[in-house]
Amino acid sequence: MPPRLYLAGPEVFRPDAVAHGEALKALCARHGCTGLFPLDNAIPPELSEPREQAAWIYRANLALIEQADGVLASLDFFRGAEPDSGTCFEVGYAVALGKPVVGYVPETGSLAERIRARHPEWVGKGLLDKDGWTLEEFGLPLNLMLAVPATLVVGGPEVALAVLRERLG
Repeated sequence: MPPRLYLAGPEVFRPDAVAHGEALKALCARHGCTGLFPLDNAIPPELSEPREQAAWIYRANLALIEQADGVLASLDFFRGAEPDSGTCFEVGYAVALGKPVVGYVPETGSLAERIRARHPEWVGKGLLDKDGWTLEEFGLPLNLMLAVPATLVVGGPEVALAVLRERLG
């Protein structure tokens, strides 16, 4: 059976989310893997209340992560200078289950350097943001709680997929 990979990331919010998920799954297939995209599961039509729908999506995504052999995660900045919070949760859940996680970001540099480059209006003096809060600077491209347990690569999903495929053997 080919390795199954959960495809985590904010791409579920794209206007072309389903088509993008299909493209990611096709990429996985070319690398001998099966991609599991969160939108593969359709919300049951009898669930019309938003909180019920949210709970159903949460449980369905956890089930996909549990079925997966590893996680491929899009960890670029999303609606700010941090990755999507849902994706961060999914990465943490996978790590807690002992599953390998490979994430990808588009450029090199530490988190502080990436924030300075992409959002200079948010930066103050030295290692402080404009409000005087410390910018994390450990030489890692993301917050240490993501960068330490996950393998992070610079590039897109194909680069990260090659690394994850190698880790899975």
